[in-house]
Amino acid sequence: MLTDRRLLMEPQANNALECEGTLNPAVVRGLDGHLYLFPRLVGAGNFSRIGICRVLFNALGDPCGVERLGIALEPETDFEGNGKGVGGCEDPRITYLQPLRKFVMTYTAFSSRGPRIALAVSEDLLSWRRLGLVTFRAEQGLDWDTVRNKDATLFPSPVLSPDGQPALAMLHRPTFSVTPAEQESIWISYRPLEASLTEFCRHTRLAGPEAAWEKVKIGSGAPPVLTRHGWLLIYHGVREDGLGKLIYSAGLMLLAERDPRCVLYRSPEPILAPLLLLERFGTVENVVFPTGIDRRDDLGTPDRFDVYYGMADSRIGVARLDLPVGGF
Repeated sequence: MLTDRRLLMEPQANNALECEGTLNPAVVRGLDGHLYLFPRLVGAGNFSRIGICRVLFNALGDPCGVERLGIALEPETDFEGNGKGVGGCEDPRITYLQPLRKFVMTYTAFSSRGPRIALAVSEDLLSWRRLGLVTFRAEQGLDWDTVRNKDATLFPSPVLSPDGQPALAMLHRPTFSVTPAEQESIWISYRPLEASLTEFCRHTRLAGPEAAWEKVKIGSGAPPVLTRHGWLLIYHGVREDGLGKLIYSAGLMLLAERDPRCVLYRSPEPILAPLLLLERFGTVENVVFPTGIDRRDDLGTPDRFDVYYGMADSRIGVARLDLPVGGF
């Protein structure tokens, strides 16, 4: 279970850029060693930008607040909005891609065509260059580029693709079903090392809803982190409460290091569920939505992870995860 959960960031009073919420952040260590947080900032009319903050720590090394530094991305292109003040750059995840020696942001670009996955790159975390929408090769008789898609995140280093070759891999959540049981699942797609960063293929369903707490749908959360147990993936699951309302919780998967299609472990119960008042009440009730993770190597505790998450689509929280030494 995640412990020591606490509020990290909430909207500033009288700040028009975030008057409707600060939520679902990316987090990543900069080359300077500082931890940077990239919150989704929601302005009037559900118009979303991606901000830049530096995480502040107390004397014990626990995250305790943020220093706002500006805006990383705001809707400027046709795939991010409709030109009439409607749209958004939403729910970023950031990975330092070792083969490219660049930070790569996956984010949801929301336009009149619905949510799609977009990419941006940076060398310093302060200046970002858009690469555009991710394209998915048509496979299995499906035109993947026409479906709504979100919750994308990249593996930081190459893994083996289905043909046994090293490749970059992306987790994502397309909103279609090959069969009803595969609705709203986590998929994994690959990009050969020599191909364009925005082109992915060999789509494979990684995991779908199983347990009662995730029966409606699941999606990837924070970027995968390699541990001695395998790739650690914090993901979200959704269930109904019996009255037609949705409840978002978080679970844990461990994926094989070389071939992450192999699920080594999956938590039978959520490791984080909406219990605090700040998680139960807000723009959307009963939501914990993990999108960022930080391994605390800086404290000499590589089995400790701080997980950053959205609270009720209104605020940002952080909680602590300690991996067991002996495995699961």
